[in-house]
Amino acid sequence: MRGRVVRLGLFVRGSYPPLPSLLLAVLWAYGVTGLFAALDPGSSGWRPGAGTAVAAVTLFVDLLLMRALDDIRDVEYDRRFNPGRPLAAGAVRPGDLAVLYGAGVLVLGLLNAAWPWRAGVLLAQLAYAAGAIAVHRRWRRPSADNLFASLLVSLPAPVLLHLYLYAGYLDAAGRHADASGAVAVAIAVLAAGHPELAGKITRAPRAGERTYVTTLGVTGTAVLALAVPVLSAGLLMAWSRAPAGWTLIALLPPAVPAAAAWRFRRGHGERDRRWPRTAPALYLLLTFASYIVLGLAR
Repeated sequence: MRGRVVRLGLFVRGSYPPLPSLLLAVLWAYGVTGLFAALDPGSSGWRPGAGTAVAAVTLFVDLLLMRALDDIRDVEYDRRFNPGRPLAAGAVRPGDLAVLYGAGVLVLGLLNAAWPWRAGVLLAQLAYAAGAIAVHRRWRRPSADNLFASLLVSLPAPVLLHLYLYAGYLDAAGRHADASGAVAVAIAVLAAGHPELAGKITRAPRAGERTYVTTLGVTGTAVLALAVPVLSAGLLMAWSRAPAGWTLIALLPPAVPAAAAWRFRRGHGERDRRWPRTAPALYLLLTFASYIVLGLAR
């Protein structure tokens, strides 16, 4: 038992650094909840409460479980391209991560037991994610090398997480679902598409490396990576119910991908063959922060 705890500690430290992961979870939970308020035509003023704090803790644990599933799926790939990851390096075992997942599901169920609808959506997300990994391990479908197919298969998991947050927002606000909720989910999904695309952009992919560049080319991937944050911001500005001046905040996060693209385009050396490493995460954090501001301004 003690050995397993030690190994799981190594996994957390190596694959899910607690402080940046907590920052992401908090901004995601508060930001997307604020986004629902910013777009809701019937919102009478949003202020985060205890339910939002529970959602932030829930996302922190849930994203840890998603990281465990991803590492299990990608262990063979990581042994070649990311050998320092704990599972790939042998510092943790697949069985340890399976125990972590089961314990995490139990904790999240208990944490959200006071909100049956929210708990139901969350458990559906956890079941879907585990099922998708089980299918992949059993039949190798879809191939992890087919990034677009893998993206489509994995997409329901974050969508269900957003719906979990939406259920929490509706409960707290005493509102009923409407079209603005679907638009908000689309805005958030598009925003998250930028890190997915940009984080894999490289001018010179190594043999067997998973990157959208293989399919779309460097220029095509970069254009798509820049298009999704612009489309996300455009939808936000069109649907936001926040005062007009505040809505302009939606234009600030896309400046990060624009600056990264300029730097990537000008770079020619070995160091610059990849998209700036920290830019996609910075964009996503700023995006979630902008949602908080717009929700409070509403």
